[in-house]
Amino acid sequence: MSEGSRPALPDRYIRQTRFAPIGPDGQQRLGGSVVAVVGVGALGCVIASHLARGGVGELRLIDRDIVELSNLQRQLLYDEDDAASSLPKAEAAAAKLRRANSSVSIRAYAADLHAGNADELLGGTDLILDGTDNFHTRYLLNDYAVRAGIPWIYGGAVGAGGMTMSVLPDAGPCYRCLFPEPPASGLADTCETAGVVSPLVDVIGSLQAMEAIKWLSGRREEMRGDLLQLDLWRNSWMPLGVAGARRSDCECCGRREFPFLEPEEDMAAALCGRATVQIRPARSRPLDLPALAERLAMAGEVRLTPYSLRYERDERISVVFFPDSRALIQGLEDPIKAKAVYADILG
Repeated sequence: MSEGSRPALPDRYIRQTRFAPIGPDGQQRLGGSVVAVVGVGALGCVIASHLARGGVGELRLIDRDIVELSNLQRQLLYDEDDAASSLPKAEAAAAKLRRANSSVSIRAYAADLHAGNADELLGGTDLILDGTDNFHTRYLLNDYAVRAGIPWIYGGAVGAGGMTMSVLPDAGPCYRCLFPEPPASGLADTCETAGVVSPLVDVIGSLQAMEAIKWLSGRREEMRGDLLQLDLWRNSWMPLGVAGARRSDCECCGRREFPFLEPEEDMAAALCGRATVQIRPARSRPLDLPALAERLAMAGEVRLTPYSLRYERDERISVVFFPDSRALIQGLEDPIKAKAVYADILG
């Protein structure tokens, strides 16, 4: 496209386009991109905010959780009203970002990413960003991205320390080259065991967003080629070179085996940071929330929203149902007991 035929860019991006490495051409590329942010918690809020305000074309926000009061210390797109209403994070974040930039197509998916819906949620994207808080989803992202030839940007944050790395198609190691298997349960620190400080997620999420802008604006030669580890409390920044770390025998990018994309059974998983278990049926099936609310109203307190149904089963246990039959069992940590509560209600 010639200079004279290039469409005028909105004034809102003028400070970004005056940065020479991006410029008008890079901004046009950003405006034509499709990006998925998987997990709209602490990291995801930072990433999504930068990309929406920076003018990506389409932003997909994917998150399985609802907003709670304990999120507000570090998840910067949410407020007390969102927590009081138990809004799905994807919907609450999308509403905020649409008000920040109405020219970006923002799609909210209050869903748990898994092998059965990965193509639906991630297909057709130019880039995937990791805002997750669990290893299973992160390994699934790596399998999907490598299989589809889509770049993804890893990020993790716990305590005051974090890591980030860009995983690019055929240009260096994949995540499993460096970390072949998820750690055994209970061995890795989580936000439940070690906490997390808010400035850390700002830094890691911003680094991820910066790498995304480089890729999407066409300046891929400027991207980091390392695994960056940092500890903000100790003022430590440690880039680890990974250029030669790609393994020909890697199960994922070497042998092209993708076990995390294989069909799953019904899943019950404790969520990080509180006494909540998610129940997700292996096969998603529609759940008539208004009809369920009417049925449960005689047994306990119910609150129906366009996105979910909250049922207060007793003083200890509440259940949040979603239209795809997924549920969050709040007040329990034992997946077996949570599945029993789920079965008691839905049969």
